Amino acid sequence: MMQSDNQNQNPEEIIKELCTCNGLSYEKVDQEGLKTTALEMFFSGYPTMVGMKYFPNLTTLTLVGQRIQQISDLENCLLLRELWIAECCLLKIDGLQKCVNLEKLYLYCNEISRIENLEALTKLNVVWLNNNLIKNIEGLHTLQNLQEINLAGNLIEKIGSCLDFNIQIEILNLSANKVSSFKELTNLSRLPNLKDLGLNDPQYGPNPICLLRNYAIHVLYHIPQLQRLDTYDVSQKEIKVLAETTVMKKKMYYNMQVKSVHRQLHDRLEKLKESKCKLQNLPENKIKLFSRNVKQLERELAELQMLGKTSSNKSLKSKILETETSVHDSDDADKAAEESSLEKAFLQKINALKERITFWNKKLDEIEKSYQMEIKKKRKSFNLVVQFLLMELETVGNVCFEEGLSNNPWFSYCCDLIHSRYCFWDFRAYGIMGVKINRIFRVHNQILRLKFEEKFQMFVEKEVFSAAENYKENVDYLFYVFNPELPVKEKQMLQMLEEGVQSLEVHTLPNTKEALLLCNSLSICECPRIEFLKRQAKAEGKKSSDSAESFKHGKVVIAKVFLGHSVPACAMSPICQGNYPEANSVFRPWKCLGSDTSTSDSETRSSLKQRRCDCRLRQREWFVFDHELVLPEYVVEFEYVTRVKDQSLFSTCNVTGEEGKKSTEGFILSHDLQRDDEVLNMQPPVKARPKIACLDEKTMLSVAKASIFSQVKVLNLHGNSLSKLRNISRLKRLQKLIISFNEFTSLDDIYDLPNLEYCDASHNHVITLEGLRHLRKLQFFNLSWNQLKKTREEINILHEHTPNLLSLDITHNPWHKPASLRWSVIGRLKSLTNLDGVMITDEEAAEALHYIARSNITQVSLLEYSRTDEESPPVLSVFPCAKILSQISKNKVDSQTHLNNWYSMITVLDLDDQHLFKISNLEKLEHLRWASFSNNNLTQIEGLESCLNLEELTLDGNCISTLDGISKLTKLTRLSVNNNHLTSLERHVFQNLSHLHYISVENNRITSLVGLKKTYSLIELYISNNFVSANQEIHHLKGLTNLVILDMNGNQIVWKQDSYRLFVLFHLPSLKALDGIAVDPTEGESAKDLFGGKLTSDMIADRLGHSDFTEIQELNWTTSNIRMVELVPADQFRNVCSVNLQNNNLTSFSGLIFLPNVKVLCLNYNRIESILPRQKPPNQATNRQQLYQKVTSSGYGQQGISKGRRDATFGGNLPPVMQSLEVLHLGYNGITNMAQLQLSRLKNLKLLFLQGNFISQIEGLEGLQFLQELVLDHNRIKMISEGSFAKQNVLVALHLEKNQIRELNSLQPLVKLQKLFLDFNRIQELSELEKLEVIPGLKVLSIHGNPISFKKNYRPLLLLRLPALQVLDGTAVNTEERMRADQQPLEQGFQVANSPKGGGLPALPANFPRYPPLRITNVNLNENLNHLFGSDFTFHHKLEKPVLTVSNKNKSKNPGIRTNNPRSIHAERPLWQAKGAAANLLNHLAHHSATSQTTQLHQNNRKNEGR
Repeated sequence: MMQSDNQNQNPEEIIKELCTCNGLSYEKVDQEGLKTTALEMFFSGYPTMVGMKYFPNLTTLTLVGQRIQQISDLENCLLLRELWIAECCLLKIDGLQKCVNLEKLYLYCNEISRIENLEALTKLNVVWLNNNLIKNIEGLHTLQNLQEINLAGNLIEKIGSCLDFNIQIEILNLSANKVSSFKELTNLSRLPNLKDLGLNDPQYGPNPICLLRNYAIHVLYHIPQLQRLDTYDVSQKEIKVLAETTVMKKKMYYNMQVKSVHRQLHDRLEKLKESKCKLQNLPENKIKLFSRNVKQLERELAELQMLGKTSSNKSLKSKILETETSVHDSDDADKAAEESSLEKAFLQKINALKERITFWNKKLDEIEKSYQMEIKKKRKSFNLVVQFLLMELETVGNVCFEEGLSNNPWFSYCCDLIHSRYCFWDFRAYGIMGVKINRIFRVHNQILRLKFEEKFQMFVEKEVFSAAENYKENVDYLFYVFNPELPVKEKQMLQMLEEGVQSLEVHTLPNTKEALLLCNSLSICECPRIEFLKRQAKAEGKKSSDSAESFKHGKVVIAKVFLGHSVPACAMSPICQGNYPEANSVFRPWKCLGSDTSTSDSETRSSLKQRRCDCRLRQREWFVFDHELVLPEYVVEFEYVTRVKDQSLFSTCNVTGEEGKKSTEGFILSHDLQRDDEVLNMQPPVKARPKIACLDEKTMLSVAKASIFSQVKVLNLHGNSLSKLRNISRLKRLQKLIISFNEFTSLDDIYDLPNLEYCDASHNHVITLEGLRHLRKLQFFNLSWNQLKKTREEINILHEHTPNLLSLDITHNPWHKPASLRWSVIGRLKSLTNLDGVMITDEEAAEALHYIARSNITQVSLLEYSRTDEESPPVLSVFPCAKILSQISKNKVDSQTHLNNWYSMITVLDLDDQHLFKISNLEKLEHLRWASFSNNNLTQIEGLESCLNLEELTLDGNCISTLDGISKLTKLTRLSVNNNHLTSLERHVFQNLSHLHYISVENNRITSLVGLKKTYSLIELYISNNFVSANQEIHHLKGLTNLVILDMNGNQIVWKQDSYRLFVLFHLPSLKALDGIAVDPTEGESAKDLFGGKLTSDMIADRLGHSDFTEIQELNWTTSNIRMVELVPADQFRNVCSVNLQNNNLTSFSGLIFLPNVKVLCLNYNRIESILPRQKPPNQATNRQQLYQKVTSSGYGQQGISKGRRDATFGGNLPPVMQSLEVLHLGYNGITNMAQLQLSRLKNLKLLFLQGNFISQIEGLEGLQFLQELVLDHNRIKMISEGSFAKQNVLVALHLEKNQIRELNSLQPLVKLQKLFLDFNRIQELSELEKLEVIPGLKVLSIHGNPISFKKNYRPLLLLRLPALQVLDGTAVNTEERMRADQQPLEQGFQVANSPKGGGLPALPANFPRYPPLRITNVNLNENLNHLFGSDFTFHHKLEKPVLTVSNKNKSKNPGIRTNNPRSIHAERPLWQAKGAAANLLNHLAHHSATSQTTQLHQNNRKNEGR
């Protein structure tokens, strides 16, 4: 149908052609047409549709490639089901109204601009309108059977809610349109049957949004039922899980960021509150002082008037008795005049004091007003940041904001740009002296940037620039100019930053609707706004300072603009594209300030005359026609520096003193303080009275000046120190009670006073009204300046017990919900006429009643604020699900349809901001899943017992102090109770909440986390701004392996714990974010370096389940990679007497030195270098050691010994440590130098085990004067030097087995030595054995395995030299052997045999008995110490006597041969020794010496090995 010569053909020819194409006879068309059900015609170029009346039974019509511009002649085709009019020139959808049976409609590749006239085609299930000129989706709301629609290749930008009624759609193609917003895609989530979606179909092309990051993730998350996306198969479950997981991570991240902003806001508000308290301090003190004086003077005045009244009565009686002729004494008249004058003085001073009270109350009001203004500013400022974060989340990071820091280059650039385009002379007329930049946000809008770059590239490719013209010079940064009379709200600003400046067309200036107005000067965009605000302030009668405050803070949007071809504006022509067809932008100089503003004062004119700049020559307005060439990039918040000083009381520069001098109080004039002093010094002075501390009957009658209780009607107890009013209920006729300025914390003594009408209890410390009762006639009640907090409880008491109350003053109390306090009181106390000194109007009373009515959950509120959705919406938001559904869902409850069954249909309930005092009437909401009760007056959680399906519960901003009401909600997954009064998280509440994965309890008073110990599903925990202080609380979270986000900011633990962040990350390694900051992998390594291997009190408490260490006697922590010990405070471990830390990584005793009563210490298999660490110089220390030195710890920071002293010497002049220690095991530590160990500091040590080290010299024992047993087996000792045992004159046992000793010198000091073990050394000469004569008391000797032991008759020689010897080489010396040794002549000498026999030992006689060393494995110690040394050591028999014989089955064992396990042989014996020492010491310490027992054990072991 593209042939132009067919356009003039008549209808008859067209019908003939139609018949020919379909094999029909034109002559018989009347007959054949009735039978025809399908017609088609391709590329014939015919301009119109004719002849359809001949085919009334037609069901399919196909016309492709024609020149048809209008659908016609289908009125008779009532059976038509499928219609193809494609690749034609169709301009409009029309003429189909009668084709009501149409099911498929294909109108693609035409020129259709609107979807219309399809409302009657309700049977349509397929519509193809692709490749047209359609801009909006519309006209489809009646096509509820629609299953497939193709709108690809059009000009659609928005989806909106136009497809909400087409819920049967399964296939939707929107490719190659102009959809650029993720928000638009979320509208498709309301199509539950959508299976196939095309937004980037390769056949058509992409939408701009398809080029953005996270596009597919966003679509798959919001439309999880999709099977195909952009022709790709996405039906696999893994793809959906990946999308959902990614979105969940993003939501968690942004929720964390939003909470961080809220926390920062909370901190700022707390600082503001502190500043307010400081400002209020002086006025409050003044008010209290003046009020005290007023009440005191009123009492004195009342007494004066009572006295005058009494005198008057007496005078009247005397007049009656006197005669009529008597003359009154002139003194009576003078006295009356004096009393009258005094009374006037009282009243004058009282009034003056009340005036000062009024003055200071106004000051308090000023402070409060300024405080509220500052709060509003802070909230607005931080809310903008929150909105930015939410926009980032909604756009999946394609629109994000970066707040500038002073070190950012772009921040400096923006500041320079603002200052360079600020003209001092333009702003001088408004008293503006400069501009100060507060914040700058950089806008990263990927969507708008793509559009900008696309348009820019198109322009560059289309235009031809000359060599001299550089198109980049046409890119500039300009200010967007708003309409000053229509201030842009925050929501509109955000919309502009997201969608572009075209979204603010309503805010453009008049006559510029086709163009976007920008400028290159701050004066152009700001001066009109300032002028408008000044006029507005003047019309409202505000002061000049107030008007300056209104325009002081400003905000500008800096946009990157491509100006293209710019032309100057014509004065007479409106600015529109039609008048400037070849231009991309138009510019004009800015109008003169004097001709454009209403400012006409002399200062303004003089400022114009005195201009000394040429800014006007450069100031221009720009009008850009294409909005996509304007890219918003920066948002700048600034304030003007004005001549008017800052009036804000919370500003750092407030100066309001006389003559510009700064007052000490900041806003108080000095003459006000002088006036206070003048009033206080007025006559009469206030008399000081003794204070009553306790009120008894006598005192009560004395104060009331009465003799019996029935006479007391007024009782004034002002200004005393009373805290109780015992027996006051006996004053049944009491009408007025004043107890101001006392020490009352409660008023429970005020009850059963049937005639009490007036009660003043101001200026006390009353925290509750509980106990106040039966005051039926009370009309005036002053409770100001107390400590009342609980609104609901106190109002209920007043409502019940003071039904006739007319006037109530409850100001200056720290009420929990002060904003709604007045409404609550008026609504509940209906008899009130005056509240806080302000009369209650009828309108106010009616509003209060309405407020109270709304504070109860009723059927009406349930119907209004509930929804019936079955699934949570896939929305990118951090708000509670109940809040989201209440805003976007249309599934409200229909009570008329479901009658009484509608309660069970409710799944969503959002009752935020309803002033609720109690949760009630929810018993029938058994299917409730998401509920929110934020910002109410709830004091406890109740009424949810029947809502067992509840999954999400939000209770932020209430007065809840306990969570007891949620313990049965076992399906709960999210719990938020921020900004309440919680003090603890009880275990019983959370023990059944196994599905809870989100808890937020910020801004409460929680001190412990123990209740969360078993919430194993917890993923996010927000507990900032609470009172958690102990390190141990972190240990309660160690079992929560799923916890990835933790926020502890604002708790005491943050600043109390050294390296707090690393401490938490060490104990909770699964965390991905802590306190709003992502965890870097290097932080985990640093945490391990700093806290890994540290034995702390918290670790012990975690194992024990409590922190009472006073009952611990034994500490067993083996094989735990411990590098440091920090048991603080050490006094709590005062009963620990035995410590076993073997097989760890200790290099020193660390914090063990502070344990006061340790007697046995086992440190085998560590890396001990010394008792206390010897710190290296910084240039020699490792990174890990430098990290330790930065953190105070028991081992490194508490030793209190300087480096110089440690390094100076290893001798005994160092101060002693661990003076209770008696047994020390340091086997297998790799020790090379005994002197460096600093053993001399252990003054009371009795048993020392150093086996299995690399010691080559015996030294450093000078201070161990009480040492009784020393074990140095398996070392590298070659000789015993002269000073080795200089001080060991009480040593009883010495073990030197398996060393390299050749000579036995310097043994003279060992005068009390009884046992000496020298097995497997290198002693060769008999002369060395003779040196043992210096030890006369030696009883046990073993030299087995030495070369000398192979010599003949060495045994008789030793028996001769050592007469006290009882055991030699493990064999007992009997009388017969000793007699033979005495009879053997020494002249024979001792010869060494050379022929090996039998056992393989050289020169050993065949009949010589051989007793190989034995490893004792059946030694038993008292079983109460078995657990001290761990499961590796279990003793089954008690050792009482030395074991001298063993069975022959052990003969084959050679103790000198190592096995595969290096500790299997050499470790066993020292450990048995350690156990023997420990067991014997602890079990027999009361009756026997620990030394003898341990020595006996070691002797037994040694004897068996000798055998």
